[in-house]
Amino acid sequence: MRQRIVVKVGSNVLTRPDGKLDVTRMSALVDQIAWLRQQDYEVILVSSGAMASGRGELKVDHDMDSVEQRQLFSALGQAKLIGLYYDLFREYHMHVGQVLTMKENFEPGEQYENQRACMTVMLENDVLPIVNENDTVSVTELMFTDNDELSGLIARMMNADTLVLLSNIDGIYTGHPDDPASQLIRNVEPGTDLSQYIQAEKSAFGRGGMHSKYMTACKISQDGIRVIIANGERDNILIDLVQHPQEIPHTEFLAKQL
Repeated sequence: MRQRIVVKVGSNVLTRPDGKLDVTRMSALVDQIAWLRQQDYEVILVSSGAMASGRGELKVDHDMDSVEQRQLFSALGQAKLIGLYYDLFREYHMHVGQVLTMKENFEPGEQYENQRACMTVMLENDVLPIVNENDTVSVTELMFTDNDELSGLIARMMNADTLVLLSNIDGIYTGHPDDPASQLIRNVEPGTDLSQYIQAEKSAFGRGGMHSKYMTACKISQDGIRVIIANGERDNILIDLVQHPQEIPHTEFLAKQL
């Protein structure tokens, strides 16, 4: 039976230090997802990066509030982002489909079933779903906490085997990652409380941070889905996690046996 993996890649992985989209890393990510597909994995990609993509497209000479900026740059950027993914995956003769969603689509009911049916038929026809929040209409209380939360809901909806959260650090440490005395926590048993090790700070270009990844991992592993937090800036991280995970630094939340 084919393994189903949800891969979430955050803004800090997809952006350069100047805040613009890192097309080289995006291309490397596509190479790895294509490899997973060749190994008969079903992959769903939850991708940030629309704001970063749109920010470099347009020079605005007047003041806008944060909601206006989010709507404008995400609308511009999402078109550019999905176009880049389309071109990169086409090199592997892979078809991609865009899924823009909102928090209300995960409430039980017709919208939930329609979204699940859409993504199911895409996978059945070897179309790679690329999911992002619909930032043009999702504002304030309607927003997901971040794409970590979104990817967890997608993994649960689609009965994934594994959720991979790609960050810009290797996983959860017993202290600050830059402190030589800190140790990487490799395996987390269901129900383990690591809150004492979690920093509340947000990521530089996204809304998330390790706290949101930890909260998502705790919830989703309780649903019988294993969750891996790993460094998306490492070369071939997805391939290495499949081929020789013991050699690659990461934190794995073991799935609860249901």
